[in-house]
Amino acid sequence: MAARRRLVRLLGWLLTPLVALAASFLGAWIGASVGEGLASSTTAAWVMLGVGAAAGIVAAWAWLRLVRRSPRLQQTLAVAPDGTPLATIEGESPEKPS
Repeated sequence: MAARRRLVRLLGWLLTPLVALAASFLGAWIGASVGEGLASSTTAAWVMLGVGAAAGIVAAWAWLRLVRRSPRLQQTLAVAPDGTPLATIEGESPEKPS
């Protein structure tokens, strides 16, 4: 049971970058579809880049907003309200003098 809980927490911590990555790929694909009708390939590439970046940023923002507003999700993923894993917060120790 402990191994399963650790696996779920690890996957939960990785959800933010995975959600952003998937959204950016989807946005880039949509941007490429829109940009294929443009005369300039440079403009089409900028459209693809812009739509992909915007989609990734919006998805990461939405996911972090969901984590901040859901105490149950925070407890399940063992994260602080800002999305920081509790293991890293608890693992921090004051600097030891040399």
